[in-house]
Amino acid sequence: MSKSRAEAAAGAPGIILRYLQEQNRPYSAQDVFGNLQKEHGLGKAAVVKALDQLAQEGKIKEKTYGKQKIYFADQNQFDTVSDADLHGLDASIVALTAKVQSLQQSCRHMEAELKELTSALTTPEMQKEIQELKKECAQYTERLKNIKAATNHVTPEEKEKVYRDRQKYCKEWRKRKRMTTELCDAILEGYPKSKKQFFEEVGIETDEDHNVSLPDP
Repeated sequence: MSKSRAEAAAGAPGIILRYLQEQNRPYSAQDVFGNLQKEHGLGKAAVVKALDQLAQEGKIKEKTYGKQKIYFADQNQFDTVSDADLHGLDASIVALTAKVQSLQQSCRHMEAELKELTSALTTPEMQKEIQELKKECAQYTERLKNIKAATNHVTPEEKEKVYRDRQKYCKEWRKRKRMTTELCDAILEGYPKSKKQFFEEVGIETDEDHNVSLPDP
């Protein structure tokens, strides 16, 4: 055992006695070890030994429940608490609990506000964003100005003529494609080779060959 561990073990009874008197609630040896080990460096064996020693000396009380022992401070050393004092303590607990809940709620609000502020743009970032938006707005304004100043606008009449011509040519396209398809199908009925070979020999190019298709009517 190292010197520091030996010193901790030697002082274990005093440390554990003060702890049980301050907390004034029952603990198992494992509880005491877990609560004091980090702060005081007490080993499990030293805690068990100190608890047994204190119980034998009558400085603390010991109760056995099955295979587990429970240790707590001797209640005779404490003043008797009246019903009025207990009610006062209960009222204090209620008030403190309400205060804790209020503080927790305030903390949640502040954490949410901090998160919002952290995610927001800083003043320099906002100034930069404003300048970029102003620049973009100026570009669109200039573009709109050029469009309005242009002299080659399409009149409604010209636009309507384009639509009519489109319908006319698409109608003719559809008509000729149907006629060609029917003619080819009639020839292929007596043609000894495949449709693809026939098209290659005759030199027919389809819309699909050029990745084009008839627009919707």
